[in-house]
Amino acid sequence: MASSANSWTLEIASPVAAPRLFRAAVLDWHTLAPKLVAEVVASAHPVEGEGGVGSVRQFNFTSAMPFSFMKEKLEFLDADKCECKSTLVEGGGIGVAIETAASHIKVEPAADSGSVVKVDSTYKLLPGVEVKDEITKAKESVTAIFKAAEAFLVANPDAYN
Repeated sequence: MASSANSWTLEIASPVAAPRLFRAAVLDWHTLAPKLVAEVVASAHPVEGEGGVGSVRQFNFTSAMPFSFMKEKLEFLDADKCECKSTLVEGGGIGVAIETAASHIKVEPAADSGSVVKVDSTYKLLPGVEVKDEITKAKESVTAIFKAAEAFLVANPDAYN
């Protein structure tokens, strides 16, 4: 039986303006994550590229995560519209549970100068693999990333302006 693509979506409301949240939680997350969520992300660094399309960055995780690292490649970026797409290229369950995985993130302006983060994640499981609570965990992880960045930005109003 051929494996089919699956997906999940998530929306997160934030009081922080879209451009600031996008820059901190998405574009510069490899810099912020080890400082803000050290219990999950041990370290992170660019592997290739300067942050534009085609760039690859690696996140190394603590034992809090089911895998030790992941590398993601930026496939599309529109910084002005606070939108990007990336694919998982190594680690993060690739070759173990999933064949491919991609995420589309867009941070849109909302009322009261806040924003709404929209995440659309698609993945293809390897044959014979079943998803149990991984989707819930993935959504919780993504939410935690944006909430950690949000808390940092609220506490540091001059950051990422």
